[in-house]
Amino acid sequence: MADDEPVDQKKYLEESCKPKCVKPFLQYQACIQRIQGDESGHKHCTGQYFDHWSCVDKCVSTASKLY
Repeated sequence: MADDEPVDQKKYLEESCKPKCVKPFLQYQACIQRIQGDESGHKHCTGQYFDHWSCVDKCVSTASKLY
């Protein structure tokens, strides 16, 4: 038996899922561009950020069931 550490597949699955979540990622990037000049600190892109990662997590969850 090898002494290798087990490899966490989550990072691999996340990277493989990111191309399936391009639309939410582009919406997040567009939001960042829109609020870049905000000095007040009241504007944010939290919703778009979570939409993107929700898409990735959903994809990872589906992909991990295949193993």
